[in-house]
Amino acid sequence: MSFSIRPFRRFPVQCFVTYNAGPFQGQGTIWNLSCTGWRLSGDLPMRPGETLSLTVTLPIEQRIEIPEAVVKWSRGQEFAVENVAIEPHTDARLQHCVKRLVQEPTTIIL
Repeated sequence: MSFSIRPFRRFPVQCFVTYNAGPFQGQGTIWNLSCTGWRLSGDLPMRPGETLSLTVTLPIEQRIEIPEAVVKWSRGQEFAVENVAIEPHTDARLQHCVKRLVQEPTTIIL
């Protein structure tokens, strides 16, 4: 595996996620987020390279839909995904959430 520097800072959170991979659905917890991806754990294990869609309840209590993301790595029930497709209005809501986390970095909202 090659080393790469993440282009965006990650923020620790705890928020609910539902994800779909083909006909299968999983539920879990987002443990950190950035402008481009997520680290989560869930009841449906995923493998690197698999694609999925996400419904995330952000820390600011807004629900957003990510229509396509790809699994970058996995370890048991835990994995990280990178957003592949995101609507502009959804991206704006995610950016707003990240800006709030920058302003209040020690607050983890459930």
